[in-house]
Amino acid sequence: MATRKTTTTAARKPAARKCPDCKGTGETTETVRVGSARKPRETADRQNALCLTCFGTGTPSD
Repeated sequence: MATRKTTTTAARKPAARKCPDCKGTGETTETVRVGSARKPRETADRQNALCLTCFGTGTPSD
């Protein structure tokens, strides 16, 4: 009977960590505020902003 061949698996790189604030997208959603500084009002509109934790890369900085 022939001997059984064993295969070795290549070591995998660990998955890159995702930023906890933007969940790996690099962008966050901010609510639009209008009005003066004394009486600001939030609208139903949203705008995208660059994530300040990862600076848009999607991976958290150390």
